[in-house]
Amino acid sequence: MAVLSPPQAITGHAGRTAITALAPAVWGTTYVVTTELLPPGHPLFASLLRALPAGLIALALTRTLPHGVWWGRAAILGVLNMGLFFPLLFVAAERLPGGIAATLSASQPVIVVALAVLLLRERPSAWRTAWAVAGVVGVGLVVLRPGSAAFDLVGVLAALGSAASMALGVTLTKRWGRPKNVGPTAYASWLLTAGGLFLLPVTLVLEGAPPAVDGPAVLGYLWLGLVGGLLAYILWFRGIAELPVTSVALLGPLSPIVAALLGVLVLGQTLGPIQLVGFALTIVAVTAGQWSPRNRRTPVRETPKERNNQ
Repeated sequence: MAVLSPPQAITGHAGRTAITALAPAVWGTTYVVTTELLPPGHPLFASLLRALPAGLIALALTRTLPHGVWWGRAAILGVLNMGLFFPLLFVAAERLPGGIAATLSASQPVIVVALAVLLLRERPSAWRTAWAVAGVVGVGLVVLRPGSAAFDLVGVLAALGSAASMALGVTLTKRWGRPKNVGPTAYASWLLTAGGLFLLPVTLVLEGAPPAVDGPAVLGYLWLGLVGGLLAYILWFRGIAELPVTSVALLGPLSPIVAALLGVLVLGQTLGPIQLVGFALTIVAVTAGQWSPRNRRTPVRETPKERNNQ
């Protein structure tokens, strides 16, 4: 009979999960910061400032460089987690209604579940797969609006590509682990710098010269770089190292949920009954996905001799 591990047995897991969940929650602030504080029309420049300066600052503070095979691994992980993920996400947002883009991007946990089986040789978990799908449905109920249905092949492929890019990055991060004696800050600095260096020529080619920056924009870029970039990714990569990768991936839907909540609190948007149901379903899916069903084992009876030796 399958039961869930009792709460007292996962206290440490729950604490680490709560800390890791701060990363996608912070990423959920990106939309309101971008629309309210940053100059319009330069999403790649915002992505560049989210990655490269924070990576270089952390690199200067930790004074730790990759070595050996980690030069290549850091480059690959930086491109997958940031360098490709950010541009593809913005392409999807530009070509698709926001609700559709968010829903397709929320498929990342489902992809991670499949990649964990292929790359990490984990046994497929029907429990987490079901809640990953439920999370996508919940996000869809929250962010989709009547009349928002639209099909754009490039936008759909970009949204799915962004989800696949980060899913593969998360899975490879788990598979390769972290070098011995390298902390999460140094590790995050490698990947942020690699992702930022990849974004630099892409941004210059596609967006040209950077925009004029005023005071609110400076605050927005600082938030995206230091909090949404460096701090969030330190927590995220630490969580990947300490928790099951599918468990971490299932925290991803918190990002669009926080974005929707900030839309209500900051932008005056409203949530109808369907959106509230989707909000509740997503929270339940994220929470339930952190539990691991296990088989109840038949207790072994102790002999009198074993009891006397206790």
